[in-house]
Amino acid sequence: MNIFHVVGARPNFMKAAPVWQALRAYHQVRQSLVHTGQHYDEAMSDVFFRQLDLPTPDVNLEVGAGTHAQQTAAIIARLGPLFEEARPDWVIVYGDVNSTVAAALVAAKLGVRLAHVEAGLRSFDRSMPEEINRVVTDQLSDLLFTPSSDGNENLAREGISPAKVHLVGNVMIDTLIRLLPRARSFAQEAPPSFLLVTLHRAANVDDPVFLTNVMETLARVSERIPVIFPLHPRTRQRIADWNLEALAGRLRLLPPFSYLEFLAWQGKATAVVTDSGGVQEETSFLGVPCYTLRDNTERPVTITLGTNTLVGRDLDRLEAELNKLLNGNVSQRDVKSIPLWDGKASERIASILTH
Repeated sequence: MNIFHVVGARPNFMKAAPVWQALRAYHQVRQSLVHTGQHYDEAMSDVFFRQLDLPTPDVNLEVGAGTHAQQTAAIIARLGPLFEEARPDWVIVYGDVNSTVAAALVAAKLGVRLAHVEAGLRSFDRSMPEEINRVVTDQLSDLLFTPSSDGNENLAREGISPAKVHLVGNVMIDTLIRLLPRARSFAQEAPPSFLLVTLHRAANVDDPVFLTNVMETLARVSERIPVIFPLHPRTRQRIADWNLEALAGRLRLLPPFSYLEFLAWQGKATAVVTDSGGVQEETSFLGVPCYTLRDNTERPVTITLGTNTLVGRDLDRLEAELNKLLNGNVSQRDVKSIPLWDGKASERIASILTH
């Protein structure tokens, strides 16, 4: 059995690594790793392969930056000949980035079987490019591996046959559980308490007025607690474009963290402010309060069973929530165990694919 894994961005790497490792136990499986190059700088790509024990990609399409349309089109154009020549038995795609939907379209048009890891998640907000990618990929997939039961419910509502859908758990948690002991050696310089911030979504960082207000809000919070802000390349560029460094105050603006660094800082944080989907999941597993600067989430289980609070783009509310936390006026959340987030999702996927 010949399996192609298609990855292109940081979240894909963390999801593909445990599936790759689980499939190595099956001698009849031959695997190839295809990196589209959607994330192309060393801090967002190469270091993750090393830390996650992923092999050097067999193919790197090197598509680089561009608009959503340009990037998706470039990936389709370069994947087509590759799939036609290799004719893999399965293509596995991960999450909701442009590389995911591009590979899904190519596989479907060539009649190559497609498996989607992290299927069924919905924010119900079609203004998010990721939501379009999720819906299209799920409609084209032959096997859909969901991380939580809401994914199954969403797919059933959209008319996808339950025979294709398998509730397996969260592969990102597989990676977290495996690497958390190794991550503990990082973040030795972390202060006793601090706020960790990560922002990258266009709706937040491409709006100069909103990003200015974010910086001012975080600067005020930093008067009470250290604020650690590792900058995604997109966010770093916007801050430079609009000369917002002067608003940072006591914020610590840092280069992007590697996976192990970020995991270590998350585990030690007093709280996390984010607009990332994966961080909502990781903080819920780690039991760290998370405040999400989005109006919706495709991961509602992190609210009902985890530590996540949606604050929208209401920065007054964010500041008020953080002040409540720092004043000790927030009761300890009863974080429940999320079903199947047990470190074995990738083993379930490998078993289903090979049988």
